[in-house]
Amino acid sequence: MPVSSSTHVSMPATDRRTGAVHFDDIVAARRLLAKRLTPTPLVSHPLLSQRLGCQAAVKLENAQALGSFKVRGGLNLLSTLAPAERQRGLVTATRGNHGQSLAHAAQLFKVRCVVFVPEANNPDKNAAMAALGAEVHVSGHDFDSAWSAAETFAERSGALAVHPSREPALIAGYGTVATEMLEQARQPFDAVFVPVGGGSLAAGMGLVLKALSPHTRLIGVQASSAPALCRAFHTGELREYPIAETIADGLATRIPSPDTVAILRDTLDDMVEVGEAEIHAAIRCYADTLHQLAEGAGAAALAGALRLRRRIAGQRVGLVLSGGNITSSVLLSVLHGDPVPAAQPSPISHALSSMDYGVKP
Repeated sequence: MPVSSSTHVSMPATDRRTGAVHFDDIVAARRLLAKRLTPTPLVSHPLLSQRLGCQAAVKLENAQALGSFKVRGGLNLLSTLAPAERQRGLVTATRGNHGQSLAHAAQLFKVRCVVFVPEANNPDKNAAMAALGAEVHVSGHDFDSAWSAAETFAERSGALAVHPSREPALIAGYGTVATEMLEQARQPFDAVFVPVGGGSLAAGMGLVLKALSPHTRLIGVQASSAPALCRAFHTGELREYPIAETIADGLATRIPSPDTVAILRDTLDDMVEVGEAEIHAAIRCYADTLHQLAEGAGAAALAGALRLRRRIAGQRVGLVLSGGNITSSVLLSVLHGDPVPAAQPSPISHALSSMDYGVKP
């Protein structure tokens, strides 16, 4: 399905995007990452399968050292950068997990990493990025505003701007989630559910499934509070959509990426939106059945499967629990069924908000 060209969304000149992502790129990423990462578990539980009415298996990307699948992309990117590119340093924008991944990989390769985050971002994720050696700056009210600040920084400093959903090396790294799932599964999947924020994880997994398991349906799940990618998938129109308050901050993308949407429309079979109550219920379901922590974005795939449980009844279904970086206050509120509290800045967040965001020498 081609993406409509009648759109105002443009590709910034500072973006490092160098071309399309291919299945061979994911195969190469798998070889690189095998030297640094242990495959995460693919687990089942009878209670979870009972609630879904199918044979469910969950890929535990919350078991990564940084609590998210994003570590795969950061390591693949830094491993494939030329020495001259590493010397320029990196700059990005994030709601947290992507920034942690890039900061972690940059620390391993001794590369400068500058990260822009939106106001009221998860304070624990801000603190984690700073602890990993990133220079964290607060700018703008959402991810896309923070990305604009990162672009400006790149133009002034010469740093390499790395967009979390446009960078081919990141998408290739994320695709390795699907290669592991197919190797670990006892039988082929009828359907796999994956969360969609910027769409890079779903894009990478879609390329793998279409190459290795074309009969498997890949279903993306996005928060209805941030529907830009879901609407673009169904209509082909690349439009901005305002973002409402959501527990799934990792899915809160306002502006769709043209190339990523093109991959999604070629490889995904469907995409659905889920509400906040459904995401909360999925977090509780993971805690009750698998005894696993899931952040809002991490629980989205299960929320989508619960919504479509009649459609997947009796089938073999894979779910990607993409991340477990949820704050204790939010987790307790969700488990008790209370309103989720607003993010409270930690001491390090106060320090970050007072930083000079100009280019450092």
